Amino acid sequence: AQLVESGGGSVHSGDSLTLSCSASGFPFNGWTLGWFRQAPGKDREFVSVINWDRKTHYSDSAQGRFTISRDNDKSTMYLQMNSLKPEDTAIYFCAAARSTGVLIYTTAYDYWGQGTQVIVSS
Repeated sequence: AQLVESGGGSVHSGDSLTLSCSASGFPFNGWTLGWFRQAPGKDREFVSVINWDRKTHYSDSAQGRFTISRDNDKSTMYLQMNSLKPEDTAIYFCAAARSTGVLIYTTAYDYWGQGTQVIVSS
């Protein structure tokens, strides 16, 4: 299985970015997909999750600013990030899990991408 993130970059406060996660090698349509991020010196933290039925859940910091979505025809997941803040600066990872539900822990996921860097300057 393979997950490849793209769409990261350097932006200013208030800007928007859309991250993509292209998947292959597993039955994408029925799996749970998640976004996590890791800032320098910090643990990897949950951002958002979307289940096979498109039910979603967000961290408090992402709620209201970020939108997760999936396109099963393209085996791709997205994270639309609006009103970005400097504290959103991190490497963003996508992950896939066989299990369903509000999967907020890294241990719940079976496959991981390599990450894409997001830098938000004030």
